[in-house]
Amino acid sequence: MSTYRGPRLRKIRSLGTALPGLTSKEPEKRKLPPGEAGSQHRRRRLSTYRLQLQEKQKIRFNYGLSEKQLRNYYQQATSLSGETGKNLLQIIERRLDNVVARAGFAPTIPSARQLVAHGHVTVNGSRVDIPSFIVSVGDIVSLMESSRDLKVVVENIAQGRGIGVPSFLDIDPKARKIFMKALPAREDITLEVQERMVVEFYSK
Repeated sequence: MSTYRGPRLRKIRSLGTALPGLTSKEPEKRKLPPGEAGSQHRRRRLSTYRLQLQEKQKIRFNYGLSEKQLRNYYQQATSLSGETGKNLLQIIERRLDNVVARAGFAPTIPSARQLVAHGHVTVNGSRVDIPSFIVSVGDIVSLMESSRDLKVVVENIAQGRGIGVPSFLDIDPKARKIFMKALPAREDITLEVQERMVVEFYSK
């Protein structure tokens, strides 16, 4: 399953929660279920599988991951010590596109992914154009000198937009630099998700 590129608000409404990495917009609150026939349907009690699937989809769509990518991250998380769910979120939070978005250099993760893919970002002085690159503690992420005054970057820094700067990053907006000083903690993650249910979904 590929990365989702459809209507963002529709996806947020279907999952019933904000996805700060996908868009800063919030859907209009409606009493009826989505779809033209929403008024004809009654809300049914969701099965355990359905709830687990929804939690998994929140992570997928918020971070812009394919099903294969998320499953691979889960496999990596199971090999680490500690809670698998927290390990999973920690790995994903360290993706380069997410780090750039979290620093406030782009409004969303998809926007940050474009910056990375177009070669505007360096890690420890070397250009990296792979959005899924995993940033390590001690790494310095910065924008290319020729890219520091890009409109999207300047506007986002000036307006303070973004998805929330976490405590594991040190940001120098003027120099367009990001320093990863620690691993992401669970409280740094703004997405409302029950990661244990995601672990249950994949452990079957």
